[in-house]
Amino acid sequence: MKKLSTRRRHPLAAVVVLLLALAAAGGVFSLLAPASKAQADESAQSLAIDEGKKLFAVGCASCHGTGGQGSSDGPSLVGVGAAAVDFQVGTGRMPAQQPGAQIPAKKVIYSQAEIDQLAAYIASLGAGPAIPTKNEYGPEGSDIAKGGELFRTNCAQCHNFTGKGGALTHGKFAPSLEGVAPKHIYEAMQTGPQNMPSFPDTTLSSKNKKDIIAYLDAVNGDDTESPGGLELGGLGPVSEGLFAWIFGLGALIAVAVWVAARTAKAKKS
Repeated sequence: MKKLSTRRRHPLAAVVVLLLALAAAGGVFSLLAPASKAQADESAQSLAIDEGKKLFAVGCASCHGTGGQGSSDGPSLVGVGAAAVDFQVGTGRMPAQQPGAQIPAKKVIYSQAEIDQLAAYIASLGAGPAIPTKNEYGPEGSDIAKGGELFRTNCAQCHNFTGKGGALTHGKFAPSLEGVAPKHIYEAMQTGPQNMPSFPDTTLSSKNKKDIIAYLDAVNGDDTESPGGLELGGLGPVSEGLFAWIFGLGALIAVAVWVAARTAKAKKS
């Protein structure tokens, strides 16, 4: 009893008891406390992937394979990234209505939440471009003049000078960019859908893409008016010159024929 009494009076006894109490309280708290934010985010991501896999099995696997590996009816989706899914499904191009030279945009059949789930599942199959944020594709603070220069250099060959679209070979076409959401334009440049080449950040930086989007918004906005009057499709000097040759020269020929006819009639008289 004396030995026990001596230990209780030891100077470190109170410290040892306090440490044991703190350890016990910490253990109980870790068992009962809610999961951390990181754990919650991981759980939400896992749930999104699971739901996306179910949607994929119903609407996409028949062409792209049960694991997204591709088939004779559709390409592999491994490594295409979430941005490609958000563009293709978010513009209604996928699921495809029917095979053809090119899949056109149509009414979107999935909600944005379902598109995000599909994108999460495809992203889990392999690394690829992520869905851009509003800060990346928003036109605020962009250089419109630089965007116009970049667009004419890299895009106008197919989409023409103001993004009105144009015909390609073998039944393919470059779609009009008028009314397309800035996010989808950014994603198209990232991923290169269908016949379009991709423009990763090593080719066109994020700032360059943002400048191009700002240019398209400037030339195709709701309040935009053509400074030259009738824009003739926005195709530039080729269509304007053709208009001048056909109608201008045609009018001159008509006047010449009329003058010749009047002169011949006058001589007969």
